[in-house]
Amino acid sequence: MKNLLHAASVSLAVAMLLLAGLGSTQAQPVGTDTGPGQAAVASAHYLATEAGQEIMAAGGNAFDAAVAISAALAVVEPASSGLGGGGFWLLHRASDKLRVMVDGREVAPLAATADMFLDANGEVNRELAVNGPLAAGIPGHIAAIAHIAEKYGQLTLARNLQPAIRLATQGFPVDEKYHALMRYRAEVIRRWPAASKTLLVAGEVPELGTMIKQPDLARTLQMVATQGRDAFYRGEFAQHLVAGVRAAGGIWTEADLAAYAIKERVPISFSYQGRQIVTAPPPSSGGVALAEILNIIEPYSIGSMDRTVQVHLLTEAMRRAYRDRGIYLGDPEFVDMPIRQLISRDYAAGLRASIRLDRATDSDALAGFQDSPKGMDTTHFSVLDKDGNMVAATLTVNLPYGSAFMAPDTGFLLNNEMDDFSAKPGAPNAFGLLGFTANAIAPGKRMLSSMTPSFVFGDDRQAALGTPGGSRIITMVLLGILDMIAGNEPQSWVSLPRFHHQYRPDLISIEPDAFSPELISQLQAMGHTVEARDSTWGNMHGVLWKYADNQVSAASDPRWPSGRAVVKPAAD
Repeated sequence: MKNLLHAASVSLAVAMLLLAGLGSTQAQPVGTDTGPGQAAVASAHYLATEAGQEIMAAGGNAFDAAVAISAALAVVEPASSGLGGGGFWLLHRASDKLRVMVDGREVAPLAATADMFLDANGEVNRELAVNGPLAAGIPGHIAAIAHIAEKYGQLTLARNLQPAIRLATQGFPVDEKYHALMRYRAEVIRRWPAASKTLLVAGEVPELGTMIKQPDLARTLQMVATQGRDAFYRGEFAQHLVAGVRAAGGIWTEADLAAYAIKERVPISFSYQGRQIVTAPPPSSGGVALAEILNIIEPYSIGSMDRTVQVHLLTEAMRRAYRDRGIYLGDPEFVDMPIRQLISRDYAAGLRASIRLDRATDSDALAGFQDSPKGMDTTHFSVLDKDGNMVAATLTVNLPYGSAFMAPDTGFLLNNEMDDFSAKPGAPNAFGLLGFTANAIAPGKRMLSSMTPSFVFGDDRQAALGTPGGSRIITMVLLGILDMIAGNEPQSWVSLPRFHHQYRPDLISIEPDAFSPELISQLQAMGHTVEARDSTWGNMHGVLWKYADNQVSAASDPRWPSGRAVVKPAAD
């Protein structure tokens, strides 16, 4: 009872804090009173983009489209999202300027313990934390899309799910992303018969173009379409799902599923150089980190800086924001977070004062972690409808293909989001992120995330963007927003070469050929360590509406050819 009372008081305090100053669902009016008359979708898979456009052509709004796209991605991109995962859906309703984040993040099972992934020597057993059903949190995907359809959509949930049911029944061709990521996880997928039968061909990675049909998933989606979200979380299906999880070593119970509830959260909202940024609040770390970085750099003319100094300054701001991420942030129902301080300009001024423009800060020189303060793969899509409603949604099962476990006859993989908790203070997770008490495992708790679906509003335009990419999500969104504010189009945002710093390890990661040899040399002379990765990262998708000429544009990341961005007149 004491813990429940504490959680309730923390939740009330956080709600009051947010309403007092972190942003409001009654934000300042922006844009025009009439919509663009066009509908834009940018997603990680062309079939999901088509699903969103189909639903809007049938009379649905951006929120209906978001439901259809989320379900379609669960079918055609099982490496990145699915009914066994969760996500954050950031909504903007044009009629009253309502901005809200629907939190469908997974939660720890009620039997979870802080030391559940530690071995006899007190070290993290990474195998248990990422593979198999013990690694899975209770999924929120179905609860979230059902909520969005009921509260914000114009069509029924059943209608919105029809494209996904059709795709699961008729099948879709294996593309480059499916093939590449399955090669990475096939060995683990083979351990679980239902997953292997559904996603492999005779136990092997399917060749490009192979049709993947998922009759079990189609039945599960049809069940939800016919009977609603409770059919997933209660009753016969829930009993069967729990039995499959427990038979394979998991700890889920029927009570876990029955207790799952989505949360509507007030977004983080702040201004940067005259634009309003609306982005994800905790349990996402993205909005707080984004605000902290942009507040640090705002006094500088970042766009006109020498490139070396620009990268150096952004790196130093990233370093400080990621340090604070690890110390302070977690589930707002469990952790008392100093969010007002972290996103304040005064706090940023103090951090800025510790930055030298000619020399890198050693991460060891920053105040260390204390234990007392109180997406490798994911997917994203952005939607704008004819009335100006927008959705930026980032969905995930964590690592590619999640935990790789599929309960028999269900048709979907479970996530491995339990690895996003801090399994041991100071021990890095699969993305190298450090965490401490604020993000420790606890029953019913949401794990901290880096997902950062975001909106940008200015006097002359509005935009939605986001990306998968694990710990690198925040810095990718940061670079995309800066490029948008510089006046560039979505194709530029999603195509930018990327670099990243997350406090630990103390280095700048860059995509192949992102920096010239001269730039690398100059950064090294300033004291930075620069590490070029073997591959690119992220899969950004964005939409933009310019008010003056009523121009709508959209773009999908060129790094993966399966993505597609489409803009259509409302009449189509």
